[in-house]
Amino acid sequence: MILNFLNIKNQIILFDVAIPWQMGFQDPATPVMEGIINFHHDLVFFLVLIVVFVSWILGRCIFFYNENVNKKAEAFVHGTFLEIIWTITPAIILIIIAIPSFSLLYAMDEVIDPILTLKVIGNQWYWSYEYSDAVDDSIFFDSYMILEEDLDKGQFRLLEVDNRVVVPINTHVRVIITATDVLHSWAVPSLGVKLDACPGRLNQTSMFIKREGVFYGQCSEICGINHGFMPIVVEAVSLEDYINWFNKKLGA
Repeated sequence: MILNFLNIKNQIILFDVAIPWQMGFQDPATPVMEGIINFHHDLVFFLVLIVVFVSWILGRCIFFYNENVNKKAEAFVHGTFLEIIWTITPAIILIIIAIPSFSLLYAMDEVIDPILTLKVIGNQWYWSYEYSDAVDDSIFFDSYMILEEDLDKGQFRLLEVDNRVVVPINTHVRVIITATDVLHSWAVPSLGVKLDACPGRLNQTSMFIKREGVFYGQCSEICGINHGFMPIVVEAVSLEDYINWFNKKLGA
């Protein structure tokens, strides 16, 4: 895993946002994203083995089966044992890959006793969020990208928003996603979430964030001229801070 961090006075600061010349994944913050990264590394292992083996076979064929090395061509056209081997071996590899992939897909689709429900609504070209777990009232707000000329020092261009999504850590959060106009896609790489927002339809996923932080994402569906200006910012805080934020939003 490639960790993106700065070490300032022996304090590691994780960056849950893409950085220049980044070649790996963003730092995972959920078990699902950790599973995705581990599964990716397992697949790369098999890919390297296959590429090396096929390259070796191809090199031997080019070297030995040519007019200069073998003046007389062989007459055989079949090898039963060889054909059995190259049929069974890929099947075994696929089975080995399939078992963890099914487990990961099940984990990504499972919603386990959610404590909090977050409704996400995609619009051209901003996001709307609704917290409807309050007994007497619900919280609803829009989230727009902050223009470049309005950014504070240290903020990220094209990624900062005026209203962040705030959720508690170590809590099962159900996310319900839809859209009002065209297709959008709510995607936050560090959280392992990428789900389409379809008009007239509710899609559902879940999050279980393991650490505090600010996680950045963007709309991942080409939804129109301002598609690139629909950032997503999720701020994960402690349960106590979340309750304080929630009560303050209700009071406002």
